[in-house]
Amino acid sequence: MAVSSEVTGKYTVGEVMCPYRLVLEHVTSRWGVLVLIELLDRPYRFSELRRAIGRVSEKMLTQTLQTLERDGLVHRDAKPVIPPRVDYSLTDLGREAAEQVRALALWTERRMPEVQEAREVYDTRKAAAEQG
Repeated sequence: MAVSSEVTGKYTVGEVMCPYRLVLEHVTSRWGVLVLIELLDRPYRFSELRRAIGRVSEKMLTQTLQTLERDGLVHRDAKPVIPPRVDYSLTDLGREAAEQVRALALWTERRMPEVQEAREVYDTRKAAAEQG
């Protein structure tokens, strides 16, 4: 990303987030990760997805789904029935992203003992430095 002094709106070009970084932020956000991983299994209705993810507000889930839909990762299928039924599923692009995110999640799970050990070493070293 080149830094420029050109002004676009209220931000200089150098301050505007690169498009790929913005998509990365969407995919790796707290709720984006969970939505993508959950939708790998099957399509979900909104309320089912919210229950499956847990602890996400309706507003935040709605925003996350809209963002992922806009990025072309999630497909929203609104059926014209009463009561309204909306199903969410992954697009091919979304499935590819979700598989990458799931691989990172599985790596994290596998490597958690090493991470925990590194944290303990760090915390011990930091505590000793603060005392000494």
